[in-house]
Amino acid sequence: MKHILSLIRLHQWVKNLFIFIPAFFAERILDSDLFFRLIGGFVAFSLVASSIYILNDYVDVEKDRQHPKKRFRPLASGAIQAPTALVLLGICFVAGMSLGYLTDPTLVWVMLGYFGMNVAYSFRLKQVPILDISLISIGFLLRVLAGGMVAEVPISKWLVILTFLLALLLALAKRRNEFLIARSGKDIRKGIEGYNLEFTTSAMVFTASITVVAYIMYTTSEEVIKRIGNDYLYLSSIFVILGILRYLQLALVYEKTGSPTRILLKDVFIQLVLLAWLGTFALMLYSPLFA
Repeated sequence: MKHILSLIRLHQWVKNLFIFIPAFFAERILDSDLFFRLIGGFVAFSLVASSIYILNDYVDVEKDRQHPKKRFRPLASGAIQAPTALVLLGICFVAGMSLGYLTDPTLVWVMLGYFGMNVAYSFRLKQVPILDISLISIGFLLRVLAGGMVAEVPISKWLVILTFLLALLLALAKRRNEFLIARSGKDIRKGIEGYNLEFTTSAMVFTASITVVAYIMYTTSEEVIKRIGNDYLYLSSIFVILGILRYLQLALVYEKTGSPTRILLKDVFIQLVLLAWLGTFALMLYSPLFA
């Protein structure tokens, strides 16, 4: 069971919490019926994502055996054999699609788009520099779109821009980490030659800067202030800036960005900043003090 949970990358399911974002910003997250539907959408999307993780491990098994950390994955280490992995892939895909259809039939189309895009990514497109990190970012946008469909909430231009920028920053940090490993003599995969230390570092700083500016513009826009009903939302920018600075520190100083999800699950500083940001936003949206 431990190897199966590792194969489906249960810890990566945290990425699919983006499904809850549209309902949260639309002040509908406390709707109990909707919340349970969102949980169904979360599990459905997570199962489909797990099928992609299995496929990616299956395609990259030989490369993973050369990686200092990925060589311990179930397929690369031999803990789970390829036929078993393919059966689990099918189970995750069918179960995810079935649950998605029961939750909201329109959700199936988003998940099919996500699955198809990632199949292309696994077999070819991840070898195309810049396109590869763009597809990762689009994957996060599809999660947000899925949440909007379940909650029947329109996706704002601000949410699209900020989600794409944040996901792009995480993807760049991961590529930077892969380049450092490749430079040490480990040939991880084709396509990493399209990146180097100077490019990934500059691109991360560039993307982080745009993300902060876009967030400040979002919190100070008249449209958002009018919808929320107060003009104190800009205070949440403090936590966004601190969180991004911490992530840049982890990437550029400590070189610990191989798995952004593990950073979120282990780094206390980022966890506290994220909780403070969520608490501030929840207070602005849901507290009667700001009604």
